[in-house]
Amino acid sequence: MTSEQFPWLTSIILLPIVAALPIPLIPDKDGRTVRWYSLFVGLADFALMVYAFWQHFDRSEAGLQMVEKISWVPQIGLNWSLAVDGLSMPLVLLTGLVTTLAILASWNINVKPKLFHFLLLLLYGAQIAVFTAQDMMLFFLVWELELVPVYLLISIWGGPKRQYAATKFILYTALASLFILVAGLALAFSGDSFSFDLTELGLKNYSFWLELLAYAGFLIAFGVKLSVFPLHTWLPDAHGEANAPGSMLLAGILLKMGGYALIRFNVQLLPEAHIHFAPVLAVLGIVNIIYGAFNAFAQDNLKRKIAYSSISHMGFVLLGIAAYNSLGLNGALLQMLSHGLIAAALFFLAGVAYERTHTLQIPQISGLAKQMPVTFALFTATAMASLALPGMSGFVSELTVFLGFTDSVYSSGFRTVTILLAAVGLILTPMYLLSMLRRIFYGNYNLQLGQVLADAKPRELFITFCLLIPTLAIGFYPKLTTQVYDATTTALAAQVQANLPTVALAQQGSLYSQMPTGEETTAVSMVSAPVID
Repeated sequence: MTSEQFPWLTSIILLPIVAALPIPLIPDKDGRTVRWYSLFVGLADFALMVYAFWQHFDRSEAGLQMVEKISWVPQIGLNWSLAVDGLSMPLVLLTGLVTTLAILASWNINVKPKLFHFLLLLLYGAQIAVFTAQDMMLFFLVWELELVPVYLLISIWGGPKRQYAATKFILYTALASLFILVAGLALAFSGDSFSFDLTELGLKNYSFWLELLAYAGFLIAFGVKLSVFPLHTWLPDAHGEANAPGSMLLAGILLKMGGYALIRFNVQLLPEAHIHFAPVLAVLGIVNIIYGAFNAFAQDNLKRKIAYSSISHMGFVLLGIAAYNSLGLNGALLQMLSHGLIAAALFFLAGVAYERTHTLQIPQISGLAKQMPVTFALFTATAMASLALPGMSGFVSELTVFLGFTDSVYSSGFRTVTILLAAVGLILTPMYLLSMLRRIFYGNYNLQLGQVLADAKPRELFITFCLLIPTLAIGFYPKLTTQVYDATTTALAAQVQANLPTVALAQQGSLYSQMPTGEETTAVSMVSAPVID
């Protein structure tokens, strides 16, 4: 340990993993005991992380906090190194909330319930480890670990095409993970010293081409998890076949791992390469926004429609990361948190509808508003949040991304075109979401579904409200979350701006137009720049 503090992060990670081990020994025939046990563990871990962060996390501190470092396998330089900062702490809390609610959403799982809850708890710990790992090799190991439970959750409890979707998921994500290993090893062996520690890697001076190649490798690996076009095709299949709890975890947490890792590795470790790649991220973000929105229009499967909506919303994360300033990074993080809550709620409500109607095909569903008025109200409120209705977290997150990119150092022409194209996504999103609501809940009731459909039950109301209440709270008072990571994003933006090229800024026709103004520009230095004609 680096200090005498209690190992809070280690405890938060190991609690669900260790608690999962005795599940096969629990005497239980119908899954009733094991689901209560799993829920208790989820709540205990969530309560533990809330208490630990409330007592020991200082939101005014920009650097790493609650640092825990133990030599694990010294022969290869692998350390059990954990810490949190403003980037990771809110995502750890999001993980705790969504995973605990996913456990509660699994109440009706009666096929191999012990294995199901064992995998959920294992995934719980692995997800938190991804957001807290400060050792490159440890990060790679836990990144790989969380793939296995997701694969099994889809392949065993998924829909008719679950084997295809699960195989596609594991092939995409596992093969992409090799880029993390190769790029990480290249950075670790670079220079006179060898280290997997992320802080030490950030202090090294890399050759220009090594930094660019490492950045490209990380971008491919994390782009797959973030569902960046054209590496996204696994996501609609996975969502289309996964059950509701699985989709909640996929959309609520796993996509956010990609966005978090892009900031942690690509931006923080390789800021000079980020200067050259940021315009590419902006273009990919626009492609994601428009491509995802148009594909959402074309889907008749409810969960695939929401999945393509997620692809579209992740484009705003890329746009915020590409903005070179703290406002853009704030918007990217806020978008990840907001989407984690909203998408989890949408996929859960899709699961509620599926349990009643036994179909996800929108043309086979109609007139549910009279049969399920409470579910209709909840679905409508969540869809309003997804389409960025003012007062909801989706509005403030996307607005922050727009403001961040507007204030970026790109030329006025590039900014104008980018913002106008991104605005197309804002227009398309209400169109396909409102159309989805109209087709599902209005019109004549489809008698093939049966005469009476049960409305949302208290457990389902509780899960949805647990996701909608923070969505509304963030929408009305964004500082609730932004104050957690403001110090970190400001420091990170200053680090990036310290590497901003100024040669291209003075060249006519450059992609960049002027240096940013304000306190954050004091660290900006004179270095070379890419010129895009």
